[in-house]
Amino acid sequence: MSEFVGHDGHDDSGDEASAPVWTAFGDLMAGLLGAFVLVLVGVLLTQVELASSLQAEVQKRQAEEQRRLSLEQALAVPLASGRVTLNNGRIGISGSVLFAPNSDELRPEGQQLLKTLVQPLKVYLGERGEMLMVSGFTDNKTLVAKNRRYDDNLELSAQRALTVTRALIAEGMPSAQVFAAAFGAEQPVAANTNDQGRALNRRVEMAPVPLAPAQGMAAKP
Repeated sequence: MSEFVGHDGHDDSGDEASAPVWTAFGDLMAGLLGAFVLVLVGVLLTQVELASSLQAEVQKRQAEEQRRLSLEQALAVPLASGRVTLNNGRIGISGSVLFAPNSDELRPEGQQLLKTLVQPLKVYLGERGEMLMVSGFTDNKTLVAKNRRYDDNLELSAQRALTVTRALIAEGMPSAQVFAAAFGAEQPVAANTNDQGRALNRRVEMAPVPLAPAQGMAAKP
């Protein structure tokens, strides 16, 4: 059997055999490099997304903190009196300050307290384009049958929220900036197992919330 001999007299068969090996190795390395680049790009994109999410979360928390401080400043006088609390942006007033048991009629001191809240809240809401949700809450005790006007605690909480809402409007709060909500015995802030806990659950809360998207928009023909 004859062997192929190059023009220079050397046997080139070994060179030809090694060429495909180097070609395959080069293709493999190129593929690995491409895969590494893709992984690196993916890692970098993930880091950018995480950084953006972290920045957005920081900005959100800063805005919430600024919002809380602004609300505290607006309500500095009522808060100092101790009859109003502020927790996570919710303004709380004890039900005993506003109403007698099983009643939706405002006590005189409750009426006066609401009057002091109107002006600072009106300014605060106007500056931020928000409105006020007035929420009524009760304890879980069944209403007393004597002189009972309401079917259940939900109805009582609704009427109390309406009473507070109307009182705020009467004192100068624009009606478009306030609305009432009722929760009855739901969402207690304390256990309903003793008088102290039940007293804490009988309350009215007010919370600034965003205006509805259609608020202030002219009706389309």
